[in-house]
Amino acid sequence: MRQIEHPSELFEVGQEINAEEIGRWREGQLHLSARACEIPALRSFLLAFERGQVVAGTVSEVHNFGVFVHVDGEPDGLCTGFVRVPDLTWAWINHPSEAVEAGQRITAEVIIAETRSGQVTLSLKALQEDPLIRFADQVGRVLTGPITKIVPFGVFVQLAPDVVGFLHLSELADERVETPDQLVDEGELITVKVAEVDLQRHRVRLGAAGRADSTGLIRRSLDHPPLADTSPPSPLDTSP
Repeated sequence: MRQIEHPSELFEVGQEINAEEIGRWREGQLHLSARACEIPALRSFLLAFERGQVVAGTVSEVHNFGVFVHVDGEPDGLCTGFVRVPDLTWAWINHPSEAVEAGQRITAEVIIAETRSGQVTLSLKALQEDPLIRFADQVGRVLTGPITKIVPFGVFVQLAPDVVGFLHLSELADERVETPDQLVDEGELITVKVAEVDLQRHRVRLGAAGRADSTGLIRRSLDHPPLADTSPPSPLDTSP
């Protein structure tokens, strides 16, 4: 699958080729891909995958845009698997290297296999439990957690392991401010109320908790509990 400047580098008029139909233009004109048939062994390998199938492989390269994976059984000399950053983990990460490393063995679910690109898109996250499922019963509770990120219209607050909620700027203080960083810093503890847990969109909406102090900011109160513990119970825990 080398780069070319012009189709004449590969084909000539009258030449017979193998190609895959990938669409149709108006008036029934076919849209074909010769690349999809360029390596027969690769094509056969990719066509064998089904969406939702679980596969194993070894991480080849880790980049800021995603992770390349050598999928078990792929043709020699090729790297067919790719995991996008959003499909790595439910946790908030700054770089894929926080989730996996080169040489690591992984198990993932097939999202789609494309002969045209010669690649199978995978998801590690699909095989992990959504942490919001265990957190859903926290609606209405008042929790304290650190601010993980500040954006112009609000702040993100860590509420439990792998669970982050959003507090809008209008909920952050009684006084009117232009940006949240006029009031808070990343890492600062803040007390919030869990207003909504949206499992479908995987979002947690937060509201203000308690009264503002003399600065107008809703700050931490020692009477409120810390981060919620949504981890599964230990097998050694015999409490009811």
